[in-house]
Amino acid sequence: MKFRAKIVDAACLNHFTRVSAMIAKLAKTCTLRISPQKLNFILSDKVANGGVSMWCELEQENFFSEFQMEGVSAENNAIYLELTSENLSRALKTAQNARALKIKLTNKHFPCLTVSIELLSVSSSSRIVTHDIPVKVIPRRLWKDLQEPTVPDSDVSIYLPVLKTMKSIVEKMKNISNYLIIEANLNGELNLKIETELVCVTTHFKDLGNPPLASEDASQDRNPEQMAEVHIDIRKLLQFLAGQQVNPTKAVCSECAQGSFYTFPIP
Repeated sequence: MKFRAKIVDAACLNHFTRVSAMIAKLAKTCTLRISPQKLNFILSDKVANGGVSMWCELEQENFFSEFQMEGVSAENNAIYLELTSENLSRALKTAQNARALKIKLTNKHFPCLTVSIELLSVSSSSRIVTHDIPVKVIPRRLWKDLQEPTVPDSDVSIYLPVLKTMKSIVEKMKNISNYLIIEANLNGELNLKIETELVCVTTHFKDLGNPPLASEDASQDRNPEQMAEVHIDIRKLLQFLAGQQVNPTKAVCSECAQGSFYTFPIP
């Protein structure tokens, strides 16, 4: 197995850094999948128990000026690595204003993802900062558990309000209750609600809009004003909102009988 890549574009480097910071806020460990066309960061917690499941896809041609890899075999041309999310995020924090970033798979008595950052000094000469991040190579028999997740058909899908606004509201609500009710309908209306024995507080959002497919696939018997609702642990939702570092152009919430699913297209 071999892997070597390089980033020289400042915007790509900044975006890659923000993606790693987002992942570090969501989970302690993640899986990095390397294939000839893309990199994937994968989180596969059990969603039924309130965990976070994520499939983050970065096209290699959009990020890397150089990209070389050889997988396990010609038939299975991929590499799966398990790593500590914070280690990668911490290494990339030193890449601000870097001239170039190099990443390669190395073996230094144990498998490592070696990150080399070329920085400019005051004298305009360059200096190299190197981080060796320990990784665990995931055997091929376990790859089947790390596939792109499928989202069940939803009762309602709706665009979310500005995430910073939503985060601010939810942070205030957590002082009253540990659980939040999210209600949404096909008229672009969303409610964030908490209920206790002493108080009921609801924040209303209107005219958010619904994804086109949501309206087309919706049951003909469903009243557009009828609310679908889910109950969610506020701490889990805040962890998710706090982890967003990529400033998505749109965020979608899809609600179904099994729970809530959030997808954040990266601009």
